[in-house]
Amino acid sequence: MGQQQLLLIVLGVIIVGIAVVVGINLFNANAEESAKDGVVSDCTNLAAMAQQFYKKPLSMGGGGNTFNDGGPNDNGFEIPAKLVTTANGSYEVTSTSDSLLVIEGTPTTGQGYGWTVETSVTPSSITTAIQ
Repeated sequence: MGQQQLLLIVLGVIIVGIAVVVGINLFNANAEESAKDGVVSDCTNLAAMAQQFYKKPLSMGGGGNTFNDGGPNDNGFEIPAKLVTTANGSYEVTSTSDSLLVIEGTPTTGQGYGWTVETSVTPSSITTAIQ
């Protein structure tokens, strides 16, 4: 084999190596965005459930126009047990009042993400922030 052929082989290996590294980086970035989308989606779903609870009368198991009264245990809105932890993350109610509920979503552990999702729920709006 001549020197030119060896040089082309080395150059080809370098180009393939760079392409693989770029592909891995793009995959990881896309995976994190997908995780954010999943946690935001779960928080929005829980927020919609909280709004339903707020608007449902006390006699029907709802909150009767409050987030912190009524419900099965008379403790106000609670995240259903099967939705506290999902494939996307874990969720908890961090703050509650008569007209405001805050849900915090933390991504599944082991992925090393340093962000959380905070969703503020009022009777007429849902606001989500990634922190």
